[in-house]
Amino acid sequence: MANLVAIVGRPNVGKSTLFNRLTKTRHAIVSDEAGTTRDRQYGKCEWGNKEFSVVDTGGWVVNSDDVFEEEIRRQVLIAIEECDVILFMVDVKTGVTDLDMAVANILRRSKLPTFLVSNKVDSNELRYDAAEFYSLGLGDPFCISSLTGSGTGDLLDAVVASFTKEMTEVIEEDIPRIAVVGRPNAGKSSIINAFLDDNRNVVTDIAGTTRDSIYTKYEKFGFNFYLVDTAGIRKKNKVTEDLEYYSVMRSIRAIENSDVCVLMVDATRGIEGQDINIFQLIQKNQKGLVVVVNKWDLVEDKSNEAIRYFERAIRDRFAPFTDFTIIFASAVTKQRIFRVLEEAQKVYDVRTKKVSTAKLNEVMLPIIEATPPPSLKGKYIKIKYVMQIPETRVPSFVFYANLPQYVKEPYKRFLENQIREHWDFKGTPINIYIRQK
Repeated sequence: MANLVAIVGRPNVGKSTLFNRLTKTRHAIVSDEAGTTRDRQYGKCEWGNKEFSVVDTGGWVVNSDDVFEEEIRRQVLIAIEECDVILFMVDVKTGVTDLDMAVANILRRSKLPTFLVSNKVDSNELRYDAAEFYSLGLGDPFCISSLTGSGTGDLLDAVVASFTKEMTEVIEEDIPRIAVVGRPNAGKSSIINAFLDDNRNVVTDIAGTTRDSIYTKYEKFGFNFYLVDTAGIRKKNKVTEDLEYYSVMRSIRAIENSDVCVLMVDATRGIEGQDINIFQLIQKNQKGLVVVVNKWDLVEDKSNEAIRYFERAIRDRFAPFTDFTIIFASAVTKQRIFRVLEEAQKVYDVRTKKVSTAKLNEVMLPIIEATPPPSLKGKYIKIKYVMQIPETRVPSFVFYANLPQYVKEPYKRFLENQIREHWDFKGTPINIYIRQK
């Protein structure tokens, strides 16, 4: 399981720019306007053959001077609770501020590896100005420019070296791990409580490594799996949490620890930016997916047309991955919650499904012959053979071609769709690789 790195600091020190650089994205992450959609708050970074998750805390601060300090303090406390490493960013052009001192006071008391990152060092002369950050008592500042990338390599070397523990799985039993995730108030606690009702037969909770998720074993109605906690199983944090930020931190942990994710969507509010963020995180981590539209009992129009409209809206927003089950349920009335467990189990079974090489070639080669990859620069691409790669986390298929470098993403999606049409891989991602024959 990946380590979790949080970028903290006051506004406008360049947290979002560093986040974009680490995750190799160029998306707007934060807005100073309170209430605007705050997308892309987390991502994956790979350095030195190690992969870790990055969280940008910037987007959660409300744009009001009187609450700045309190909001940042809360976020730093949550980051300390939930993360493995902290990157504390300061601005070399502004120097040490009262807010920097307040954050440093909290970080000095934590036992987490903390890296002081002096940003906007765009010239050698500015390196000398970074010396004043020694007054924060957090050791040597790393001088970087998140805009140009200068100095980020040394910083990442140090971050990766600080990962003291290889994240080992505490749960060794080969049974599904199912995480219930979603934005605040979507009904995560309610559905978990509905699963674990008074007649439950539940083995004691098992805590993973520090700050990991809590596993609760569920043995009932012929099911046998672990529920990975994000909601109400574990007692509330001591931190007075900022709900949205806290839920994202917890979701990252739970998703990484699971095999299948049950994504809760609030039927009374529809699809929102945060739902798409969490869906993208499930995709990045290549986990199985079941979407549950909760609070269906509160919706007035329950006609088939309304259901189709809702389903279409979800699939449109989650495209191009649309091959997953959507269940309209109510955690309060327990309507269809048994089906949620059935579908989650099905998705887990599908992830280990194997298709024989003979059958794959028999079905796929005629389709490829009828619709070959488009020629590029006058060169014709021929795919001769296909097989499923054994022993992979998710179903993975390799197609052997004469010019693999010319097969582009749209054609890979076409191949994936053809596999999905002929074999049931509902709810799980599929990897398509093109290799030299």
